[in-house]
Amino acid sequence: MKKFAFLMALFLFGCESTHTSENQHTSPSVSPSPLASSPNIQSFQSEIEYSDTMEIIRSAAEAAPRKVEGEYILKIKAIGRQGPFIFLNTELDYRDQRAVTIALHPQVISSFEEKYGRSLKEYFIDRSVKVLGEAQRIKINFMSRSGKPSGKYYYQTHIMVSDIEQLGVLNRPA
Repeated sequence: MKKFAFLMALFLFGCESTHTSENQHTSPSVSPSPLASSPNIQSFQSEIEYSDTMEIIRSAAEAAPRKVEGEYILKIKAIGRQGPFIFLNTELDYRDQRAVTIALHPQVISSFEEKYGRSLKEYFIDRSVKVLGEAQRIKINFMSRSGKPSGKYYYQTHIMVSDIEQLGVLNRPA
């Protein structure tokens, strides 16, 4: 488990934004709710109430290094990739202190593309998603040119998704 956490931290170091949405939206907000009992969370709604990303970030920071379990509803504005992981970001700049990142395990990526027959870029940009998981504050080290930590860092808030059933789209793709 420690090896996985270390590898995840390495992958998370550079999660670059590779695709962004054209429009920025202001979202209503609600606090995260407890984890739902139903494993299949995919649903469609006409009115969506978004989780407050600043509340998610604050809760994860206060709980660090522990995780904050919840059901979160987020608007995806950008997608990034680092190694085999894909990151769904709530802000155009993944380093933005207001950003919450949904980190998709490679197994979820292949399951998703197999189930829906679409790439994640096509499917998630400008979509609202419900994610069941644990928000966690992750330390991201800046690396020197020699590949060693520079001593400078910042934090990101991630929700790791390791099973496709943890993620559902709330508005129909075009």
